[in-house]
Amino acid sequence: MEITSQQLNHPWFVAVWPGMGNVAVSAGYYLMAKLQMRPLAEFYSRELFDLDHIEVHQGLISIGNQPRNRIFVWSDPKQRHDIVLFIGEAQPPTGNYLFCRKLMDYANGLGVEKLFTFASMATEMHPEHEARVFGAATDKKTLHTLQNHHLNIIQGGQISGLNGTLLGAAKERGLSGACLLGEIPHIFSQLPFPKATMAILKVFTNMAHIDLDLSELAGHAQQMERELGGLLAQIEKKISQHRNQPPEEPWSIEPAVTIDEEQAPRINAQQKKHIERLFKQALDDRSKAYELKAFLDRLEVFDDYEDRFLDLFQKPDEDR
Repeated sequence: MEITSQQLNHPWFVAVWPGMGNVAVSAGYYLMAKLQMRPLAEFYSRELFDLDHIEVHQGLISIGNQPRNRIFVWSDPKQRHDIVLFIGEAQPPTGNYLFCRKLMDYANGLGVEKLFTFASMATEMHPEHEARVFGAATDKKTLHTLQNHHLNIIQGGQISGLNGTLLGAAKERGLSGACLLGEIPHIFSQLPFPKATMAILKVFTNMAHIDLDLSELAGHAQQMERELGGLLAQIEKKISQHRNQPPEEPWSIEPAVTIDEEQAPRINAQQKKHIERLFKQALDDRSKAYELKAFLDRLEVFDDYEDRFLDLFQKPDEDR
């Protein structure tokens, strides 16, 4: 699909990668599903990913799949800001700034007017508290916009990874942009935290004047809040018991994976049947694709189904 800058209306560019809490990439997939975005292009960067292993199946060697970078587009029916969405499967281990410059070349060719990256910020927050959104901007005008949306402005420090580097490349080109960081509890930084994803999307959609149904994401956030709240209470109880025990008495904390034990990567026939049912529903209504992704994430099998999932967006609805 070839789209020129003349075909896009004041486009904004959003870039996401996997990271702590799955905050950014989950926000990207939610936008893609609920806005029913169309595939625009694939951004190749194979030279930046080294090959550190090969695959073997029944004695035959093959080169494994390398991380892919896909770009999607949404045309704003109210003609305010079209959205170009970049979803990267992984960040390249080297050549980050070169990668970002090439991506900015592509964005400039589309006539992008503003760039956003999403990320997470780990703090001492309680998982039952509201997640704040932190922000940093490439210019004073965008910074003022963040302040008007009541973001917590980052006063010092660094934004690591491509979430920050891409904004550096944008600033070098004179393109305004911002990084929106959703707050996650540090103690659970390796677990999904959809509450932070929802907080970022609330801010972004307000800034872009996009009507986005967040009810499905809110349901996932409430479920995870209950699970993490219960797990934290268990940990605090164990710590309290330990403090009241003689030093020689052993103590232990239940591993965090206990909340996910029933969601082991190996799936049964019933789960496979449910996956197929969700695929059929998403094929008929792409706005239901996020429910499918959330289920695949819970089973830890999204990587196995990712290409098929993205195939749902290969054709616009009128071609079905």
